[in-house]
Amino acid sequence: MRRLWIGLTFVLFGILLIVPVIRIAMGAWNEGWSGFSMGLSRPETLHALYMTGLIVVIVTFINTIFGVMLSLYLVRATWLGRKLKQLMNSVVDLPFAVSPVIGGLMIVLLLGPETAIGTLFNWAGIDIVYALPGMIIATLFVTFPLIVREVMPVLQEIGSQQEEAAATLGANAWTTFWRVTWPSIRWSVVYGIVLTVARSMGEFGAVLVVSGNIINKTQTATTLVYQDVENFKLVAANSVALVLAVSSIGLLLFMEWAKSRKEVH
Repeated sequence: MRRLWIGLTFVLFGILLIVPVIRIAMGAWNEGWSGFSMGLSRPETLHALYMTGLIVVIVTFINTIFGVMLSLYLVRATWLGRKLKQLMNSVVDLPFAVSPVIGGLMIVLLLGPETAIGTLFNWAGIDIVYALPGMIIATLFVTFPLIVREVMPVLQEIGSQQEEAAATLGANAWTTFWRVTWPSIRWSVVYGIVLTVARSMGEFGAVLVVSGNIINKTQTATTLVYQDVENFKLVAANSVALVLAVSSIGLLLFMEWAKSRKEVH
C-alpha cells in the first residue's frame, strides 16, 4: 500500500506540474524557432516583460526593507503591546485570506479615478489605478507577508540575548543589527526575497483588475499570456509562458539552495 500511494503521488505530481510545463514547451516550439522568437520579439511582449521586471525589482526592494523592519518590530518591540502586535499580525496575513482579485478591487475602490483620493492624485498629475503605481501597490499587497513570515520565526528562535549583550557593550542599534541580527536572519531574508520575486513575476488577478491590461502601457507578462490565449495566439502565449516557467523553475532551485544554507546556519 505504501508503494502504491508513493506511486500515485508521483503520478499526480507529474500530471499537475511536469506535464503542463512540457506541453507549454511543445506549444512554444510548435512553429519552430521562428514562431518562438517572433512571440518574444513583439513590441507588446518586450514591453510586458519590461513592466514585469520593473514591478519585480521595485516590489522586492520595498518588501525587503519594510518586511525586515516589521519583523523586528513584531518580535522585538515591547512598546507595541500584545494586542497591537496581534492586530498587526492579522493584517500581515490578510493577503493570504483575501483573493488577489478582491485585493485589486479594493485598490480600485479606494484609489480609482472616481474616488476622492484618486481625484486628488489626478489633480497632481499622478495616475494610480490603470497605471504603474497601482500595479505596484497591487503586487505589494499580494507579496508583503512573504518576507515577514520567513524572518519572524528565525528572530523568535534566536532570541534577543546576543542583541542585549551587544547593547550592553556599547553597540548602537545599527551596529547591533548588522553585526548580530543580520548574520542570523540573512538566509531567511534571501528565502523570502526569492518567494517575493516568484510571486511578483506570476501575479495575475490583482494586477489584471488594477492595470486594465492596456497594451504597451499597463500589460505584464501574465496578462499578455491571458490576452494571447483569448485571441488564439497560442504559440506566442506559450513562448511567454515558457520564459516565465523557466524563470520560476530557476528561482525554485535557488530557493532550495537558500533553504539548505539557512538550515546549515
